Amino acid sequence: MKRARFTEEQIIGVLREHEARAKAADLARKHGVSEATLYNWKAKFGGISRP
Repeated sequence: MKRARFTEEQIIGVLREHEARAKAADLARKHGVSEATLYNWKAKFGGISRP
């Protein structure tokens, strides 16, 4: 099984940046993922909130 590059905490951090009005294209470039990956993460982890 393939090991994930990002932990759930890291993904949630990226999604918080997106919620703070950062553009998806800029975030994707910054973190080295595609825009589609960001939207998949949002679909999967969007409802999770961690302090």
